Amino acid sequence: MKKKYQKRIITFLISFALVASGLLYLGLNYVPKSLYDMQIMKSGEVESYYVNQWCTPSFGKKEFRLWDATRVDCLTKEYAIEFDFAKKWAESIGQSLYYAKMTGKKPAVVLILTSINDMKYVKRVERLNNGIQIFLIKAF
Repeated sequence: MKKKYQKRIITFLISFALVASGLLYLGLNYVPKSLYDMQIMKSGEVESYYVNQWCTPSFGKKEFRLWDATRVDCLTKEYAIEFDFAKKWAESIGQSLYYAKMTGKKPAVVLILTSINDMKYVKRVERLNNGIQIFLIKAF
């Protein structure tokens, strides 16, 4: 009788631990789509394709050249925007902050998501809480 209850308790604890870890994982990686301007575009393209599709002449200037020969992917009235695939999130943040400083605009990044797993990179940018505007392109 005692072994029967021990097995049930162990099974319950294991089940509870699995459910709790799953909920924790979802909580750490969930980013509500309503928080970001997400556009759906064709997958399998190079970064310049997304810049050309997103940064139209009526929206901003593509490849705006700065005095030091660096180029802002898209310069708008409000933002200095850097485009990059989500895996290169850290590089895009640095570039955006630099371009914002050099132009007097607000920093922004457009992260190109190629799989649902790329949301973890969006979460990393969000955790910095440094005023960078995040835009998303879903390309999967």
